Amino acid sequence: MGFYGEQVVPRLLHVACGAKSLRPLRERVCAGLRGEVVEIGFGSGANVAFYPPAVDRVRAVEPSDVAWKLAGKSLAGGGVPVERAGLDGQALPFPDDTFDSALSTWTMCSIPDPVVALQEVRRVLKPGARLHFLEHGLAPDPQVRKWQHRLDPIEKRLVGGCTFTQPIADLIRRAGFDIEEIDVFYEKGAPKFAGADSLGVAVAG
Repeated sequence: MGFYGEQVVPRLLHVACGAKSLRPLRERVCAGLRGEVVEIGFGSGANVAFYPPAVDRVRAVEPSDVAWKLAGKSLAGGGVPVERAGLDGQALPFPDDTFDSALSTWTMCSIPDPVVALQEVRRVLKPGARLHFLEHGLAPDPQVRKWQHRLDPIEKRLVGGCTFTQPIADLIRRAGFDIEEIDVFYEKGAPKFAGADSLGVAVAG
């Protein structure tokens, strides 16, 4: 990845993803998590403060050593045990039918093959278990989509391969999930091309 990708991007994401304005969204997406949880794209631990009491343990999948180090403060103040247990969301090191819940927040935008990653999540979830997701992606409005496609090459270079144009609901369905609920909206205060979010819950078959 080089110095920029390994050292700079995780610190930029730590600041951006730790914004106070995102806390209500994190609280919403974490509501209902329970039991053994796998979190894909753990980052620097911005969700830790919002794990509900019903969560027993979180297995964190995070490729960046820098992000994991930055998570230290959040982990120290959290009430749920968290273990870094994987580096690649496309190849999870867990047996089938392991987890009661899964969590992914602003992660699918930067995974090379998000459908493969989501299929892996479905594999390690118990039948009927739920994936809680909060992802930015392809906007619902054609005019905004035009800008997303125009700006995508710049975004990919600056933010570790992140893309604005993932069709989130379609990816989740293609991976074999049934979407139970989904809210598609623009983040307040964010440019529409960057803040087209999908927040919801999907059930593993």
